[in-house]
Amino acid sequence: MAQLPYIEPEQADPVTKEVYDKTVARFEMILNIFKITGNAPEIAEKMWEIFFDILQEGQISWYAKELLILKSTKMGDCLYCVTQHEAVSARLGVTKEKQQDIVGVEYRTSEHYTEEEVAILDLCAHVVLDPEQIPAEVWTRVKKHYDDGQIVEIVATIGAYLQVSKFGDAMGVELEPVWHGHQPVLFAEEPPKSKAAQKHLDHFMSQAPAASN
Repeated sequence: MAQLPYIEPEQADPVTKEVYDKTVARFEMILNIFKITGNAPEIAEKMWEIFFDILQEGQISWYAKELLILKSTKMGDCLYCVTQHEAVSARLGVTKEKQQDIVGVEYRTSEHYTEEEVAILDLCAHVVLDPEQIPAEVWTRVKKHYDDGQIVEIVATIGAYLQVSKFGDAMGVELEPVWHGHQPVLFAEEPPKSKAAQKHLDHFMSQAPAASN
């Protein structure tokens, strides 16, 4: 359950409405995580700007950034982020099989992943688990394929989604009804590790529309 009220568009002040307009332009809807930050318009305005910058083509492709988002938020047990970015990444061409293989270390030997993608996913896993102990060989592989500016964007993407996933989970942000009926891909491959995340998943699955006869 959300810890704060969702600020609906008709309740929003001008600053929040501008954020909502950008949200609709990018996502075709106002997500609950944006609505909850409507309680602090000035924070929301600055907080979301980095995500509007990330979720587009940049020094690295939006496609590659979606792989990083899926990997980091799955490792963080964030059902909210994973569910949405399964859909976003699919729209960008990430197949279900490729999504499935991002779980654990399957991507390392998967035919669906390139050498460049394996390198940044290995980096992502280390950033999530222990950012101060990233092996030199991981950095060597990343630097083989990406320049300095691209590496900044890679690590910034991972860090941003670690932050927003923990923010959303702490605030109890709920998946929007539009996702009810979505069949999980990553969490079907590997169940949540935490009891709280498993509870969220069980509740989410219970909201799926009944199959018609």
